[in-house]
Amino acid sequence: MEKIPSGACKTLHLVRHAQGMHNLESEKSRDPLTSFEFFDAQLSSQGWQQVRQKRKDVCANGLLKRIELVITSPMSRTLQTAVGIFHGEDQPELSDVTSYEEGNGRISDNDQQPTFNRPPIIALEVCRERLGKYECDKRGTISHYRSHFPAVDFSLIENEDDILWEANKREPFGDVLARGMKFINWLWTRKETEIAVVSHGVFLQEAFELINTNKYRALKL
Repeated sequence: MEKIPSGACKTLHLVRHAQGMHNLESEKSRDPLTSFEFFDAQLSSQGWQQVRQKRKDVCANGLLKRIELVITSPMSRTLQTAVGIFHGEDQPELSDVTSYEEGNGRISDNDQQPTFNRPPIIALEVCRERLGKYECDKRGTISHYRSHFPAVDFSLIENEDDILWEANKREPFGDVLARGMKFINWLWTRKETEIAVVSHGVFLQEAFELINTNKYRALKL
């Protein structure tokens, strides 16, 4: 989890999703990722263990008390990561990762009442991974996500179905960069000053390289 202070205005905590099933496969070859088997890839068992550990960390270091807002990509692996870390069990050392995995990170009415802060979670389409070609980067319907992640606000996503992903075309890096600029501009409109962003490796790298290299200010002009 990388912390990037943006002047005196906002502090962003960047979280790349925990290990997904597609990550395991891509260690061997990227070709199988075009298979429907990896559609909207979910977290692996190791990924759920990573979520569990990060939940412990944010509870122990006080970060969870300071986070005012969580922004996430609307993909299963990022939603699972965001909800698992920031809305997870309040006693993570006692939590059952297997049952939590089966529930996609959903908190049931029977769970223990929260003793830690549970910041609002907003899903944004603009925060998705580089689009196209790979099934793991194609999202499902918003109604499906709403039913599995009721704590997440999907109201800012306009389309029920994924109209952005194309099977035979990989999104140019310049377009990813443009999405990053759009996202950063949107961030400045928010009143919250300490925000967690749960997204994907390529998007986070492209978007926040603008800030790290001071290119954002120049491009914005």
